[in-house]
Amino acid sequence: MISPVLPTYARAPLSFVKGDGPWLETEDGTRYLDMGAGIAVNSLGHAHPALVAALEGQARRLWHTSNLYDIPNQRALAERLVEHTFADTVFFTNSGTESTEAAVKMVRKYFDNAGQPERNRIITFEGSFHGRTLAMISAAGAEKLTKGFGPLPDGFDHVPFGNMAALEAAITPQTAAIMLEPVQGEGGIRAFSEADLKAIRALCDEHGLLLVLDEIQTGVGRTGKLFAHEWAGITPDIMAIAKGIGGGFPLGACLATERAAAGMTAGSHGTTFGGNPLACAVGCAVMDVVTGEGFLDDVTRVAGHLRQGLEGLVASHPDVFESVRGEGLMVGLKCKAANTDVINAGYDAHVLTVPAGDNVIRLLPPLNITTGEIDEALARLETAARAVEETL
Repeated sequence: MISPVLPTYARAPLSFVKGDGPWLETEDGTRYLDMGAGIAVNSLGHAHPALVAALEGQARRLWHTSNLYDIPNQRALAERLVEHTFADTVFFTNSGTESTEAAVKMVRKYFDNAGQPERNRIITFEGSFHGRTLAMISAAGAEKLTKGFGPLPDGFDHVPFGNMAALEAAITPQTAAIMLEPVQGEGGIRAFSEADLKAIRALCDEHGLLLVLDEIQTGVGRTGKLFAHEWAGITPDIMAIAKGIGGGFPLGACLATERAAAGMTAGSHGTTFGGNPLACAVGCAVMDVVTGEGFLDDVTRVAGHLRQGLEGLVASHPDVFESVRGEGLMVGLKCKAANTDVINAGYDAHVLTVPAGDNVIRLLPPLNITTGEIDEALARLETAARAVEETL
């Protein structure tokens, strides 16, 4: 008999009723150190006081009016994002996949508006993940996402990750844009080099393409910069964000330059819930914290401490782990043992991590985690690694 909740998830046998910072608590009071942060969503941990205050305060005043009317909190959050990024304008959504969908529509509308409707294809990279709508699984192209859901929307051309020659060869007169994650999350914490990001930006400029960055997982401070592309000193034309910007509240956005957004006029796109007063109140609070003095410097400092500890963990358990990869507090442990075995052993050690492709486990802790809490996580991962070794 089917579950009342559609069984599309292979859920861990865990249920949490309370959270505080990087900690989660079950009904019986057992505490788990959350090194996954809801898959990089709880950017400031659980029940952060500034976010709670913003949500409670707004909830007592107004929840929803729709985008038929001006929303002051939406305007305030857009102004913060424009101030701190390349963007001139922002469209708010409820999720990451809605943000990438908006980005693709913006690309197509840009070229149609320019009298080139035939330029409607977007190049993406193998191993990417841009969401679960039909268009976005088509964008990623992986069989594990697409099998059973055909026919898929057309318009995407896939090239091997990091293969610049294949990327350049894939550009045709129909190509409109290149879309990528600066660090692939689901694909196994695989980062584009700064040199490759610069080269991709140059290719877009040379061929008149738009550069679309999916910073849904890498954004809002996750790598130690507000957005990961800043490390390479480039800017996109369009950028999709979500996850960390809401700090746990459903919120996403599509950011763009005025030029890239030129075709998006009244009626060209819309949403009922996107950018509602509750979500944007929380988003403003997140931005205030993350852009505060010294916050991103602390992320980089703590990330260095985590990286050093993980390198030691790999060296101590060569039969379990192979290497460390990633940027900032978006880190992957490439495993020799099955990554699911390591994750399950982590549950027994009361530390939570997240699976990824290429036999990797992801560590995506809250950005305000302390070095002491990192040390506790490392100790629990050590216990998990020893448990896995005993089964090898």
